Amino acid sequence: MKIEAIQEVLREQELDAWLFYDHHHRDPIAYSILGLPANAHVTRRWYYAIPAYGEPRKLVHRIESGRLDSLRGSKGVYSSWQELETGLDAMLAPYEKIAMQYSPRNAIMYVSLVDAGTMDVLREMGKSIVSSADLVSRFEAVMTAEQIASHYEAQKAIDEILAEGFREIGMRLRPANGVPIPVNEYDMVRWLQEAMHRADLVWENGPNVSVNENSADSHYEPTESGAKEIRNGDFVLIDIWGRKNRPGTCYYDITWIGVAGREPSMKEQQVFETVRNARDAAVKAVKDAFYRGQPIAGWQADDAAREVIRDAGFAKYFTHRTGHNISNTLHGNGANLDNLETHDERLILPNTCFSVEPGIYLDEFGIRSELNMITSAERAVVSGRVQQELVRI
Repeated sequence: MKIEAIQEVLREQELDAWLFYDHHHRDPIAYSILGLPANAHVTRRWYYAIPAYGEPRKLVHRIESGRLDSLRGSKGVYSSWQELETGLDAMLAPYEKIAMQYSPRNAIMYVSLVDAGTMDVLREMGKSIVSSADLVSRFEAVMTAEQIASHYEAQKAIDEILAEGFREIGMRLRPANGVPIPVNEYDMVRWLQEAMHRADLVWENGPNVSVNENSADSHYEPTESGAKEIRNGDFVLIDIWGRKNRPGTCYYDITWIGVAGREPSMKEQQVFETVRNARDAAVKAVKDAFYRGQPIAGWQADDAAREVIRDAGFAKYFTHRTGHNISNTLHGNGANLDNLETHDERLILPNTCFSVEPGIYLDEFGIRSELNMITSAERAVVSGRVQQELVRI
């Protein structure tokens, strides 16, 4: 953690302080930004204030008085609730406009972690509490050059594994000897996992392989006992993600779709083209904004994709946000491309990564086309292969 960098941003945003608060690990963002151990034994409330000017201040319980000793700043201690409130009032006396992990009306729930009772106490003290959402993006989502390079390492490996996975399905369905090898969704999940292990990748859950109507469930997860068999004529969606097996590396996360042993139907082609065009509209909106040096928020990129799907008559079948931030966690703490589930006003910052993945989910099949983008100060680029037509498996 770099106190000076945080203070510089606080001054830019005309904030008096950023107040971190936790009890029983309710705020994982605080532990990540402050560099505190995620598994520390925390049973009492602690507070850590980083001011725009001057040294940080701490307030901790006497029986856990060492919990913040790794951090800079003066320390106050308390035992009783009266002593806590007196100490907190004194600690925050110089500050009026304070950022916390809070979002008005829970609009950005990912950073809305401070409980309402704590907000009551601080407001009774005359404090103006504002959301730390933009601060969190700055210090959680912005990546180093090494992290960006690690994203491209994962991209190269996963793009190759995905292409080989589609070929594997085709070879099992139509082997050279003419005798098909039975294969189901879970079999292919295991095949992809083994390939990812060989590529020295790690990941959270998954990947997902979905056939026919299962592809209409955007978070479908096949199980060994309930997986659907893959046959010639089927519609197949593969969603795959991972990062290199080193600390701090960045994920790569993509979804591709194909048809097995046939040409796509007119309806499948229509839906695919609509999703593809929506994806490309969001990509263009971000690229154009960075090229022109104009700020763009997550909700604006979502609107660009959603407009294409709405104009094609499929609005009610696009049931999730257009994309999510990506970092060393699959769903990172930066801006999401979202004006459906949330109105995400966070800016898409330079040196960040995110997915673009609009989808249309009908009863008989669902189509999602997912790619990743990386930004710099001057431009935004797609980081991997881009699906332009349905895969013929």
